[in-house]
Amino acid sequence: MRGSERKRTTADSFDRAAADYAEVTAHREGEDLDLIAGWCGDADRVLDVGTGAGHTARALVGVGVEEVVAADVAPAMAATADGIERVEGVVADAERLPFTAGFDAVTCRIAAHHFPEPERFVAEAARVLRPGGSLIVEDNVAPADPDLDAFLNGVERLRDPTHVRSYTLPEWQSMLEAEGFSVEESVPVSKTLTYDDWVARIGTSRERRERLAERFSDPPAGAVEAFSIEYGEDGVRTFASPKRLFRASI
Repeated sequence: MRGSERKRTTADSFDRAAADYAEVTAHREGEDLDLIAGWCGDADRVLDVGTGAGHTARALVGVGVEEVVAADVAPAMAATADGIERVEGVVADAERLPFTAGFDAVTCRIAAHHFPEPERFVAEAARVLRPGGSLIVEDNVAPADPDLDAFLNGVERLRDPTHVRSYTLPEWQSMLEAEGFSVEESVPVSKTLTYDDWVARIGTSRERRERLAERFSDPPAGAVEAFSIEYGEDGVRTFASPKRLFRASI
């Protein structure tokens, strides 16, 4: 699937899921969200990329950020964020941001695994930041072990075909450093997901659900421990999604 086609598919998918994502606990709250907001407490103007239902944008306003621009490729998501006080929702491609330099910080929380070329997003973030500004990005990360990497990205794509890739920690560090960012903080984050809710949220088809169940029933060595997979009588009950939160300056 070409990048432009993938982006249209992603936008359509998240337009349909906008109402559900507004209520997802893993997105609506968490220590990671508090940390992101705290890091931006002194900022006057922040761009939140891949804003989703606007949870990060709302948290930024809550710590006193005067102006938040909430960008998302899905119009319904941008419209949701636009309803928050002091937040402007904008439909925008993360890899072609329609802004000039002038932001104190750019945030992106649990969205970059949908970007066809995340290195272009990082370059765009560098472009729109003021000198000394910060890029704060959190995303799913894949383990260094190739089998566990393949398992994680495989189940993510089965559940949601708009998933491109969860990158490893060294890959993220390389992307940031290539655009002149200095990583100031790198914080591990893990969120426990209820399997049935995770599958239902994006409207995964029955055929894909069956294939997911097969993957989880016979995971590679080390997967149960790496992803804290817990099983019940009917299959997977919960598992952990490993993430990394970076604060990088330019």
